[in-house]
Amino acid sequence: MKPYTDNRKARHDYEILETWEGGLVLSGSEVKSIREGGARLAGAYLRLWKGALWLTGAHISPYSKDGRQEGHDPDGERKVLLHKKELRALLGKTEQKGLTLVPLSLYPLGRRIKLSFALARGKKAHDKREAIKTREVMRRIRRNEDE
Repeated sequence: MKPYTDNRKARHDYEILETWEGGLVLSGSEVKSIREGGARLAGAYLRLWKGALWLTGAHISPYSKDGRQEGHDPDGERKVLLHKKELRALLGKTEQKGLTLVPLSLYPLGRRIKLSFALARGKKAHDKREAIKTREVMRRIRRNEDE
């Protein structure tokens, strides 16, 4: 199924090493807002804190049809639900120098909303340029094959 939102900048700025999936602790109005397209993952990241994984910097707009919006924090932290075994594995991997956790997308799985995130290493400017060059070359090759 089509994702509600993608973090396209993450695939440009980071080298994706491993992808994971987790649930999010959301209120009902937040779920409705995400389904109507009110979520943004640009600039968001994940961090391990007090034995749990937290999504920080993601923006979930208040639900447009909800009259009472005083208790909603659009940029608040949200808990990501994972098994203890997965949390321990992530803790060991994120302690390595230069590795971080970045959110990739929010998508539906049945009636639930899942977060796809990745263990990633930041790219340097020359790595980004190299990736753009390879993408352009592949695009030209595909174009020539179609003709």
